Amino acid sequence: MAGRRCSLFSYVVFVALVWVHALSSSCCTSSTILTTTTTLVDDVDNDLNFLQCLTFNSMHYSDHDGNKLIPVFTPNTTSYSSILSSSIRNLIFTSSSTLKPRFIVAPTQDSHVQVAVICSKKHGLQIRVRSGGHDVEGLSYTSSVPFVLIDLFNLRAIDVNIEDNNAWVQAGATLGEVYYSIAEKSHVHGFPSGQSRTIGVGGHFSVAGVGPMLRKYGSASDQIIDARLVNANGEVLNREAMGEDLFWAIRGGGASSFGVVLAWKINLVAVPPIVTVASIDRAYEQGATELVHKWQTVASRQVPQELYIELNVGVSNNTSRLAGRRAIELNFKVMFLGPSKKLMQLMEEKFPELGIKANECNEMSWIESVVYFAQFGDKIERPTDWLLSRDAGDDAAKFKVKSDFVTEPISKTRLEEIWRKMLEENEPHLTMWPWGGRMSEIPEGEIACPHRAENLYMIGYFTFWDEDGDEAQERHFNWVRELYEYMTPYVSKSPRAAFFAYRDLDIGRNEIINGFMSSAYSGCSSWGLQYFKSNCEKLMQVKSKFDPHNFFQDEQTILAEQHICPIEYHTVHRPRDLDAYMVV
Repeated sequence: MAGRRCSLFSYVVFVALVWVHALSSSCCTSSTILTTTTTLVDDVDNDLNFLQCLTFNSMHYSDHDGNKLIPVFTPNTTSYSSILSSSIRNLIFTSSSTLKPRFIVAPTQDSHVQVAVICSKKHGLQIRVRSGGHDVEGLSYTSSVPFVLIDLFNLRAIDVNIEDNNAWVQAGATLGEVYYSIAEKSHVHGFPSGQSRTIGVGGHFSVAGVGPMLRKYGSASDQIIDARLVNANGEVLNREAMGEDLFWAIRGGGASSFGVVLAWKINLVAVPPIVTVASIDRAYEQGATELVHKWQTVASRQVPQELYIELNVGVSNNTSRLAGRRAIELNFKVMFLGPSKKLMQLMEEKFPELGIKANECNEMSWIESVVYFAQFGDKIERPTDWLLSRDAGDDAAKFKVKSDFVTEPISKTRLEEIWRKMLEENEPHLTMWPWGGRMSEIPEGEIACPHRAENLYMIGYFTFWDEDGDEAQERHFNWVRELYEYMTPYVSKSPRAAFFAYRDLDIGRNEIINGFMSSAYSGCSSWGLQYFKSNCEKLMQVKSKFDPHNFFQDEQTILAEQHICPIEYHTVHRPRDLDAYMVV
């Protein structure tokens, strides 16, 4: 025991000396923060204490696999920048003005997450938890106050059990890895979730992520049957231990408000040996407005659950076709859980105006259809193991997105107005996901995500750009905000619903006021009602019970009912005895 203590002490002293030297040699000066008790904090001292806390507690909480020490990276670590940038999908958060984490903790076992939570809480550091980095507002890896980033990329194990039709998936796995692992075991099993292969399941499964099988099987959150989560006390809870209220909340309500998800247990769904996909382009002059108007009711109300017709609206830069003029263009992405012959019959009966042709239909396995959809229009044929790549590729860009739900068809006249507004922007994009089917059958309160029967479709407003600088960013932000404002009369009301998977700080945020996190509302915030509707009150009750001091917080987490959380960034004195660092 004495030998182990000596070794531990030597290790901590070495880490501490390296960290002090790194801080003193950095071009950045140490800052101080004034809390509500006006306590001045020495950042270097607190950082050293945090590192020591990680080291000693990692030995205590080890999973006994021999890998006890937690991988932790500081801004002066060689690989810090590459790790931080590896999963930033929205490139506006790569700017030098974005506050970077004081530490990146990269757990290789569950106990490392427990220790990171315990030590962050003890030393007054907020945490952010990143799985795949697809949080569109960057809230999984940015903050306005000093924070620790828990990056889950090492926790990516997937255990598929075909006999029981389920799988355990660690939170750092990507959708591509999940789909590939399922297909390795079976060609007639799948999972209903998003299209991008690099999306991390930790966040996506907690915010009701949707994809081409949403009309048949609902959202990803609808197929979660168990979970393992680290709470604010550093305890690991499964479904039985956390109880049904908390389990309800983390399915669709965003797990980041309640803890750190370690793994999800998912229900596998049946898929046929052959599915049919199609990508159908139509130009504006081919009756685009009439097609969109008809699509609004056909895709969500008139076709069977097995048929998914997603609509994408963009602007063509093929000016030669239109004598130098840019124009609206459509793309219909189709997946049918069945053969092409049956799809052709359905489309001829329900949507003959689209004029789908046999040579536009492609029969393939479900896993091949996943690759097809994940390519986002890229015509290059790729093998299924491409799904295992974590390279951001086309997933990384500068962009802004907002969301709406449409409950009544938008008139042709208003659609034409939308097209005109799109032509004002360089690279605008609308995606319309058809609802209906299974999504209409699940009650609003079944899980925390409430967006169900009343919706025809969800719409996402996107703008992309390449220019650098705040002025360019604000110009593109303003365009999408103006379009969103224009759409007000034509979308859902009381509240105007929004999709939590596309977080949007424009609709509201928790604010830091005099060192306190506050929602400034006496009940559910306006943005909470937009995301969760009547489920918002229950989410607040769950938060108040399981995280009453709001340890898990960001600009759009649910807050406990008192609405106030002190950000306690304070000095922690070094103990005389090393055992004082051990949590018992």
